[in-house]
Amino acid sequence: MTGGSRVARRIGVISDTHGLVRPEALAALRGSELIIHAGDVGAPEVLEHLRALAPVAAVRGNVDRGAWADELPEERTVEVDGARIHVIHNVKAMTATPEGCRLVISGHSHKPSIQRCDGVTYLNPGSAGLRRFTLPVAVATIRLTSRGARPRLVELTV
Repeated sequence: MTGGSRVARRIGVISDTHGLVRPEALAALRGSELIIHAGDVGAPEVLEHLRALAPVAAVRGNVDRGAWADELPEERTVEVDGARIHVIHNVKAMTATPEGCRLVISGHSHKPSIQRCDGVTYLNPGSAGLRRFTLPVAVATIRLTSRGARPRLVELTV
């Protein structure tokens, strides 16, 4: 990204809702200029609730079935102010990081994490749907600034 005094952009990230829209998740994502859903949406109503907050870029997860889900790509690259963000549900299905992407968002594991490898940040917001095992219920936010992307995990109190 380039630019000096550009205002920071806030992106909300959610995954593995499995048809459940938690008010706590909506509250954590409020104020986002874009919401990225990393798959396993579960129902089209989830996307409608998120679109009430901000534009949504979503991918299809392994549980997403039906005509509404067929409209979602399996993976996509989103560009915001010159920052290229690649989104895929299961990062293990990705064969290579697309050219110019320094941030990859995925879901599937339900385990929230931020990892960096070879100049690429890998963000999994965890699951905002039903709790799986003892994993936290979480979403993430990304602050895009002239200095890069700054992801942050947000554990929800449910």
